[in-house]
Amino acid sequence: MTVRANTRQRGAWAEDHACDYLARRGLEVLVRNYRCRHGEIDLVLRDADALVFTEVRYRANREWVSGAQSVDAAKQRRLLASAEHFLQRHREHARRACRFDVVDICGPQHAPQVDWIQDAFQ
Repeated sequence: MTVRANTRQRGAWAEDHACDYLARRGLEVLVRNYRCRHGEIDLVLRDADALVFTEVRYRANREWVSGAQSVDAAKQRRLLASAEHFLQRHREHARRACRFDVVDICGPQHAPQVDWIQDAFQ
């Protein structure tokens, strides 16, 4: 198995784990892996009346930088542009309040630590 395949598998596992984690806290998953020309949004969820665009980051450890810290200004711009694209295509959500969350997962898959950062940036 290649390193790329392993990375993809870890990413899919992290997104699955984030979906379960957020669903247990009352959020409804609307879309996974929304892709457009601007980039990708890992999860689009509904939290009561709010629309939540979520970036999921996984790190085996936080030795250098946390997953949340890795969502830099360039990534934030791509997420904002992708969210605007989503709202243009899904007008039924256009009047909802929106926020951007980061789910930072760290540690071994059998015992991960989850840090859910709500309204991580604006």
